[in-house]
Amino acid sequence: MHKPIRKAVFPVAGLGTRFLPATKAMPKEMLPIVDKPLIHYAVEEAKAAGIEQFFFVTSRGKSAIDDHFDRAFELEATLRERGKEDVLEELEARLPEPGQIAYTRQQTPLGLGHAVWCARELVGDEPFAVLLADDLMVCEVPCLAQMVQAYGETGGNLAAIIEVPRAQTNRYGVLDVVSHNGRLVRARGVVEKPEPAAAPSTLTIIGRYIIQPEVFGHLARGEPGSGDEIQLTDALARLIEDGQAFHGLRFEGKRFDCGDKLGFLEASIALGLQHPDLGPGLRQILSTYL
Repeated sequence: MHKPIRKAVFPVAGLGTRFLPATKAMPKEMLPIVDKPLIHYAVEEAKAAGIEQFFFVTSRGKSAIDDHFDRAFELEATLRERGKEDVLEELEARLPEPGQIAYTRQQTPLGLGHAVWCARELVGDEPFAVLLADDLMVCEVPCLAQMVQAYGETGGNLAAIIEVPRAQTNRYGVLDVVSHNGRLVRARGVVEKPEPAAAPSTLTIIGRYIIQPEVFGHLARGEPGSGDEIQLTDALARLIEDGQAFHGLRFEGKRFDCGDKLGFLEASIALGLQHPDLGPGLRQILSTYL
């Protein structure tokens, strides 16, 4: 019986330089897709997977994230006065329970691995999930819920994976695959951003992980990797060397890379078309441009 996945880490300390000037005074994780910010989609996905505690690794200028998951008494009073009880109920239903959220800071941007390490005291000695809000997952069964179910079979460490053209392997962590079992693959290694000719496969990790707490021991070494940053992928590779199982899951659904401007626009259009109120009007507007 594997320990349940109760805690999730959300690394949200990045500067969002690819979206400047929009992100000069606004966290990139608060950029909206239709009517919800990116970070809200990630938190909803985690809640649907049974996560009970939500840990945000922030930095300067990220207070909007704190405020988003807090009460807004003036706003609530105004909605109540105007009789907008439906909107008020929707806002309140989306708030986590008191005590479910905690924040810690990554004072220096030293990489994803370092950001995860900053949450070590919050996570403690139990397996945990990591969700990157830049990757917006649209799945009938939420992506992390699929992973939690698979983790019940595999234990160890698990990441969501996609197949990419070989020319794009230098953008991702890439699995060195040893076996396939349906949607699951087992890896004997993982390499951060290999050049296409050296990539062991074209199966690449995206921003969803289930990780054992022993990873913090490897991250504590502070050894820089690709891009001179502390890479989470390198620490996962060392867990494999330690004998821990590492699997990739080909999840069922669609991933939008919202860390990229075109990916962000695609997600906005795709989810806008799916919106019950906005979809028909958006479809008509798009037809005038195509």
